[in-house]
Amino acid sequence: MTKMKLIEIPIEQLHISKQNMRFGKKKIDVSDILPSIRKHGILQTLITRPEGDGFGVVAGSRRFTAELIVASETNEPRTVPCYMMQEGDNAEAIEKSMIENMTSLPPTELEQFKAFKNLKIAGRSVEDIAQVFGVTDLKVKRTLALSNLKPQILKLYGDEKIEPQTIRALTMASKAQQAEWLDMVKDENQHAPVGRQIKAWLTGGAKISTEVALFDLDSYQGETLGDLFGEKSYFADPDMFWESQNTAIANEVAAYREAGWQDIVILDKGERFTEVYYSQRTMEADGKVFVEVGHDGSVTYHEGYITNSDANQIEDILYGSDEAETPKPPKARPEMSKPLEDYVSLHRHAMARAVLLTKTKVALRLATAHMLSGSSLWGVSAHSAYSAKDATRESVAASVSTIEFETEREAVREILDIGYADSKLTSSGANDVVVVFFKLLCLSDKQVNQVLTFAMAESLSDSGGIVEAIATVIDIDTVARWEPDDAYFELLHAKHIVNAQVADIAGERTADMVVTDTGKAQKQLIRNRMAGHGVSEATPDWRPRWMQFPATSYLEADDAQPAVRSRRTASAYEAYGPKTNVVPIKKAA
Repeated sequence: MTKMKLIEIPIEQLHISKQNMRFGKKKIDVSDILPSIRKHGILQTLITRPEGDGFGVVAGSRRFTAELIVASETNEPRTVPCYMMQEGDNAEAIEKSMIENMTSLPPTELEQFKAFKNLKIAGRSVEDIAQVFGVTDLKVKRTLALSNLKPQILKLYGDEKIEPQTIRALTMASKAQQAEWLDMVKDENQHAPVGRQIKAWLTGGAKISTEVALFDLDSYQGETLGDLFGEKSYFADPDMFWESQNTAIANEVAAYREAGWQDIVILDKGERFTEVYYSQRTMEADGKVFVEVGHDGSVTYHEGYITNSDANQIEDILYGSDEAETPKPPKARPEMSKPLEDYVSLHRHAMARAVLLTKTKVALRLATAHMLSGSSLWGVSAHSAYSAKDATRESVAASVSTIEFETEREAVREILDIGYADSKLTSSGANDVVVVFFKLLCLSDKQVNQVLTFAMAESLSDSGGIVEAIATVIDIDTVARWEPDDAYFELLHAKHIVNAQVADIAGERTADMVVTDTGKAQKQLIRNRMAGHGVSEATPDWRPRWMQFPATSYLEADDAQPAVRSRRTASAYEAYGPKTNVVPIKKAA
């Protein structure tokens, strides 16, 4: 350090040095030290150096600011005790400012960054900076990582318009990605990712850490994104990662086979290996290797297992079945009968199909998904609301959603000028594809979108969870579109389920009170509560859990198919759904 001398300097000859951490701040808070300086003056000497026509305050800007206030209050000439540095040593000046401020009023991360950056420019190494201020090398590296950011982003941070987690994640972004993020911030119609969302945005929605890679990272040709703050890095291109990871898995499978394992089962990506469903077997006893692959890229090998059903078959073959001596316990009664499941599923499908009519963005994506995931020729057929129960078919046909859908069918017929030879417009072979194509060429984009949306809705399947998937992105108002009718109550047989629905609408206490009543009586109680008979207030908006979106079950077994599909769809959305709202969820047009 340069040797310094103590002198008294008139206050009007002093100013805050550009090397001081607080240079350029609009307002410096001195409320905590002002009373002391009014009473005793400056007791702790300022550190200054010659700058221009006067002297720059390198350390002690808050004391200097407080002294200026006192001078303006008293209107008397004042001198300030100062240690004088030699002119020109910027690095030493910055160090003194940092040490001074870090031992009095802790600076912000952005102030530290500016000071560390100036020291770096002045020739100090990361290790030197860390040693001077008693911090780790990693702390200095993390702070200096902010130098990768555009000035506009640093300004947002300095103005406290973005959080530390956001700016740290943005240090992973390229300049082009930073510019794209700033454009989203400025655009009121877009939602810029923040915090943890940024990592998912930068990695295309699949945040896969390099820690899970089974392959040699040094030979990996793709890009990885470093994260100094989280001490992790991620794969920028998930598809390229999976190419390398799958190759590594295949090599591992080959190695297992060479070691003598005859059967290696690779579970579907995201499928969990639940040990309770498996029995242990050695390799010599035909045990298998199950490979569990997570959506996050992780891979776990479970050696020496077979499924419980396979184990039972082997036991029967080896030792014979003893079912006669030890009968199996009766199978638990399912929550929903097949006819009731059909009724609920068809009504849920009718609602989803009807709300889809005005959601062209969703319909376009659904149609594309059907093209990609259908048969090799994408043979499209209209959905048929079939049920073995006449009452169910009649109920669905008379529903608000079906009537709304049939009205749209007539509108599309008029647009395409198609007659009534076949009631279904999307039936395979029902209309000449050449003629339809030429007619579509004559229509506006708006009309074509209307036709496409109807065709997508008419060919919407009621299986595979697609109804639940639609409900994830579009609000389906069950109350407006369906209410329990005679057909529903006739299919509702299980008394314990009826009682559970009584608890839903009237409370557990009422349900307990009528638990021994007949199912018919309890169903009438539900009707009465909805209509308001015998109670102070009607509950017309009550709907059973199966008909809500998402659907849930009444029993711990949780085997009601609408609820099962809702859970599976929620898991699929968590794994594959959009991380930024390209199609705004619940607002998709």
